Amino acid sequence: MSEPIIIVQHLFHTYQSGTISKDALIDINLEIARGSCTAVIGVTGSGKSTLVQHFNGLLRPTKGTVLVDGIDVGAKGVDLRMMRQRVGMLFQFPEGQLFERTIFADVAFGPQRMKLGRHEVRARVMAALETVGLPAHEYGGRSPFDLSGGQRRRVALAGVLAMLPTVLILDEPTVGLDADGRAEFYTYLRRVQDMQGVTIILVSHDMAEVAALADQLFVLHDGRMVLQGTPRSIFTESERLRQCGLVAPPLGELLSVLRTRGLAIPPDVFTLDEAFLWLRDALNVLHISKKE
Repeated sequence: MSEPIIIVQHLFHTYQSGTISKDALIDINLEIARGSCTAVIGVTGSGKSTLVQHFNGLLRPTKGTVLVDGIDVGAKGVDLRMMRQRVGMLFQFPEGQLFERTIFADVAFGPQRMKLGRHEVRARVMAALETVGLPAHEYGGRSPFDLSGGQRRRVALAGVLAMLPTVLILDEPTVGLDADGRAEFYTYLRRVQDMQGVTIILVSHDMAEVAALADQLFVLHDGRMVLQGTPRSIFTESERLRQCGLVAPPLGELLSVLRTRGLAIPPDVFTLDEAFLWLRDALNVLHISKKE
């Protein structure tokens, strides 16, 4: 993995309302590798959204440090407008924020606010729409409200991509989409990562989504970091995940149950392909032993 693009050191965040305070983040330390797809997971109220809102300055640390590409986001005088262009964020149901008459105009809104020239804005909009599978020559003049829910969400994604972020944060990016819409959205996220080298940060409680996309996981519970590692390592911690109100993806849960019932499935078997290959080899060994 490459050098970190985000470094969080001893981060605390406390929400204050009058005399009432709540510790939302408690001594968080983490590093996110440049170009990775990292997931922050946990149940509602665990601190996921609070954490990622520090990455573009929507929230400032109560205590501790957040460095994004070498910039201390909490420092006095930091250019937050520029930071929010570099760290794009797509909130839940972003299609609800579409408002322009045409798809082209909606995607152009962000670059225009950056005071870019007309030709640069056009080039960015066309590239962003192509990236999300909605080419401008076919979709640019259409109303975003004539599209399916999944397509509207991709228009919202294009609007963020048109500002050329180096980090893209997605808060529950596929909530409300059907299976086809989710699969399609995953395809375009992978394309963004592969083609543009963008660092992707997913906020999710969907373990299947996380298993499909992420290289690295951080598990939060009651504002504390309780687990971190690869999906392969984290999803073997079934009991620990259950204590945090989470469950491993269905396949991981099935493999865990089979192991507890005495089936000698190696711990490094994690994906469906690996399970299939292990089962095939096990059946071949059984067949040979019966012959003998």
